[in-house]
Amino acid sequence: MVAFIARHLCRTPLAILLSLFCLNGAAVAADFPERPIRLVVPWSVGGSTDVLGRIVAEQMAKQSGQSIVVENRPGATGTIGTNSVVRAKGDGYTTLLGTNSTFGIAPYLYDDLPYNHVKDLQAVGFIASNQQILVVHPNVPVNSLDEFIDYARKNPGKLNFASSGKGGSSHLAMELLMSMAGVELTHVPYKGGAPALQSVLSNETDTAFVDVTTVVPLIEGKNVRALGSSGTQRAPGLPNVPTIDEAGLSGFASQTSFGLFVPKGTPVAVVGQLNELINSSIQDAETAAKLRNLGYEMNPGTPEDFSSYVNQESEKWGRLIRQRNIRIE
Repeated sequence: MVAFIARHLCRTPLAILLSLFCLNGAAVAADFPERPIRLVVPWSVGGSTDVLGRIVAEQMAKQSGQSIVVENRPGATGTIGTNSVVRAKGDGYTTLLGTNSTFGIAPYLYDDLPYNHVKDLQAVGFIASNQQILVVHPNVPVNSLDEFIDYARKNPGKLNFASSGKGGSSHLAMELLMSMAGVELTHVPYKGGAPALQSVLSNETDTAFVDVTTVVPLIEGKNVRALGSSGTQRAPGLPNVPTIDEAGLSGFASQTSFGLFVPKGTPVAVVGQLNELINSSIQDAETAAKLRNLGYEMNPGTPEDFSSYVNQESEKWGRLIRQRNIRIE
């Protein structure tokens, strides 16, 4: 009986339509991309997300034969740029370079987000991650993490820390440090990593977690002093800077991670094409070397791999946000 029903359904107009739909989807994927792709970077020009986006976009353009247009849409912890992608047509031609600030943190900070990250966006692939370096202006009288924590305990609220924005990964890294060390610093948010770093350089603020991508030459030039790196291993390019875990806060780990998203409803075959394009681009020898020299650690994989990582980051930062009662009105 089951076999009879199956044979019958296969002869119906619905089965024919479904077959045509699948064939059409495969044809679309085979021709993708046929025109320029827009890559939305929800952070300001000059920050680590922007730097990564432009390097990867250049290689994607070479491999695809189409222009990859980088569009910066900063503000509100990356949610403004993210929302612009959510509202776009799901055809693969509008993509989002999301960070864990946008996919793992922002959903817990806002009560009135105009989108649901899980329901409205499709994970395409993990691109890279980079560590953050805890730095202080040279005027701050500390030379190690222990001294920093001791100074903060003796001077509660005196130290000001900059971040790329309230709820950004640099903000949450400092919240994690304050929680684990039992200290309190005063938060000064900026619209992106570049202006936050500039505030430390000019001594408008005392300290910040800064992506290794942009801070290595400033450490080498003694413009800022490095106290620790945020990863589980020492940061590339800074072998003499201990991890924060090594320096005394056991279990501390916080990295900025980057991945590609598209609007939900984008054809599965197109998502697969984009995933292959990302993976081949970041594994290109010249591009990979350029990214490694800037401190990025490449993470090629499947859409499913990236989706699993997104869920893990979301759980981790969601717990901290609830514990610290961090809210954005």
